[in-house]
Amino acid sequence: MSLEAFSHSEPLTLGVELELQLVSTHDYDLAPYAEDMLRLMHKTPLPGSVVPEMTNSMIEISTGVCHSSSEVLGQLTQIRDALVKSADKLNIAVVGGGTHPFQQWHERRIYDKPRFQELSTLYGYLSKQFTIFGQHVHIGCPDADAALLMLHRMSRYIPHCIALSASSPYVQGQDTAFDSARLNSVFAFPLSGRAPFVLTWDEFGQYFEKMTHTGVVKSMKDFYWDIRPKPEYGTIEIRVFDTPLTIERAAALAGFVQSLAAWFLAEQPFMPTEDDYLVYTYNRFQACRFGLDAVYVDPATGKHMPLREHILQTLDHIARHAGAHGASGALHVLRGETAAGQNDARWLRERMREEQLLAEVSRQAALRFRGQHG
Repeated sequence: MSLEAFSHSEPLTLGVELELQLVSTHDYDLAPYAEDMLRLMHKTPLPGSVVPEMTNSMIEISTGVCHSSSEVLGQLTQIRDALVKSADKLNIAVVGGGTHPFQQWHERRIYDKPRFQELSTLYGYLSKQFTIFGQHVHIGCPDADAALLMLHRMSRYIPHCIALSASSPYVQGQDTAFDSARLNSVFAFPLSGRAPFVLTWDEFGQYFEKMTHTGVVKSMKDFYWDIRPKPEYGTIEIRVFDTPLTIERAAALAGFVQSLAAWFLAEQPFMPTEDDYLVYTYNRFQACRFGLDAVYVDPATGKHMPLREHILQTLDHIARHAGAHGASGALHVLRGETAAGQNDARWLRERMREEQLLAEVSRQAALRFRGQHG
């Protein structure tokens, strides 16, 4: 099977997907209400889409094609408000965060859709453990070769994306000591990790053909890479973000990606190399484990520095491009929180220290998602 052609898309346009938790308002554990939510949501005309996910206590929302992070926020606000209204009718709540803090994975049920059932048969308990919640950001690329160049440039900033979005410190009732424990579940899949280092669509097509020839993959969907090309949309898709606790944070992260991409296209600041990946897994682990307190090894120089410092430097580099794309406000928020060492993982831990009860932490997180602060 050969690789499909790379579709045309407007460079630097955005699309955002969010996987969300459905919880009971009785005990704030996950609740199997995906089908009921989808039925209610389909009655409301909305931008983007609302679809089921791997297990029946999760739901995925997506925006349409957006030109700015404020347009992303506008669409997410409409969808969020409709979600909250539907959830209220069912006596459940919708929550952000990369993991549910105390659900037991063995209680999950796979959503009844052929692809999910196939994956469940293949991956066994891993598919139930995959009750984790991520944000994916699509960014439009000028053409297929430019998409691969953008993908490998963006790889240097994967730790930044992880630390800024980290919101999964708790798994099965335990503090994991990670800011993003969610990604540990992704790493368990055989085709996770990073895309091969090729910079032309022809070479990528050859790689894809070899992989399909081995019978290991059938389509691009089978790759769980941190960043993957999406030829049908003419985008690359960044997949390492935990779902944030608020849609404002989700939109700000989209603004960060767009500003980085605009900087890459306008200034071609560096050429990626295969050697960038020598420190990739280490940097990614650091960001998952320590969040904004991680150490970052600069792939170009080998210099070790606090990730927080590198994020602040990066925000300086891309500020002009953020301004041109209406993302200055989004980046201002990220800068303030980075300087203060504040991300969603820290917010969850602070609530837990105060409340000493994870169900109460989830209740407050549900209020945050609604746009209320309780």
